[in-house]
Amino acid sequence: MGILPFVAELGLIDHHCHGVLRADSTREEFESLLLEAGSVAPLSGSFFDSAVGFAVRRWCAPLLDLPRHASAEAYLERRNSLHITEVSRTFLMASGIHTFLVDGGFQPDRLLSGGELASLAGAVSHSVVRLEYLAESLRPSVSPAEFVAAVRSSLASGGAVGAKSVAAYRVGLSLPGDRPSDSDVLAAVGAWPGGRLADPVVITWLAWEALDARLPLQFHVGYGDSDIDLHRCDPSLLTPFLRATSGLGVPILLLHNYPFHRQAGYLAQVFPHVFCDLGLATHGLGHQASRVFAEALEIVPYGKFLFSSDAFGLPELYYLGALMFRQALSDFLADGLRRDALVEEDAHRIARLIASENAARVYKL
Repeated sequence: MGILPFVAELGLIDHHCHGVLRADSTREEFESLLLEAGSVAPLSGSFFDSAVGFAVRRWCAPLLDLPRHASAEAYLERRNSLHITEVSRTFLMASGIHTFLVDGGFQPDRLLSGGELASLAGAVSHSVVRLEYLAESLRPSVSPAEFVAAVRSSLASGGAVGAKSVAAYRVGLSLPGDRPSDSDVLAAVGAWPGGRLADPVVITWLAWEALDARLPLQFHVGYGDSDIDLHRCDPSLLTPFLRATSGLGVPILLLHNYPFHRQAGYLAQVFPHVFCDLGLATHGLGHQASRVFAEALEIVPYGKFLFSSDAFGLPELYYLGALMFRQALSDFLADGLRRDALVEEDAHRIARLIASENAARVYKL
């Protein structure tokens, strides 16, 4: 794997990620976390027989003092002989990520906090508030009117550098361009007793509130686990909402995007406040990452594309996310240099933009 030296040396801002597991994992848990599948069924075979599974054996094994392409059994045996803290520190330090923007609103009891994650990595972290989790946390103890005030207060004073919506999982991405009226919001909150939020009025209102608070707003886009209906996760469905919010001057960030990465690139090109990444698809694609990375960058301005890992649970995914990103970016720039499409100074500048400078500008880090 030949990576251009200036790409290999880049420090990274991971603008969307989660924590790593607090405890050792079984083989079944480890394999389920490699993919978005959720569980390993008897009919599935091993999830090590996937692009990311082979990447673990090729690239992660040497960091645990194993030969390249060590067997899955040897890898897990060696991994489980070490303390989970040591394993996590090894991969996080090797990633070269110096700043983590952490969504801590999904299964927080299983994972290290952002601060703990950053401490292991010798890095810094900032929080991204997960809007649906915030709403679900507040609703049981307040009236509808108090809920509205509590959400606004939390977004204004919570110390987060951004917000995230998982509307794709709950109602799909066909958010309307019209902001919900106060009366509609109060009625919807009143009809929602708490628990899992799946009301389109409340979810749309939360997105507007985050923008009112001047928080860069992330949307999960594209593939995830079996809770989503993929056809409702196409980012082009957000067009009315993006059109309505384009004058606010607050960034909207489209996460992951695969297999809709070309649609995301188009939206980032035509809307001034839209940015995108390839997220977990980068390491999920393994040795195929460079091809899809080049597709993601076909038309998007280079000042509007960011790095993220969306790593969850396994520290290997931070390392692989960063490694596969560096390889894909290096291949993209090397191809441009070979074709005389850009000069070396341009390549260095584009690399810095995508690795960290775009994220620093968007999130005001």
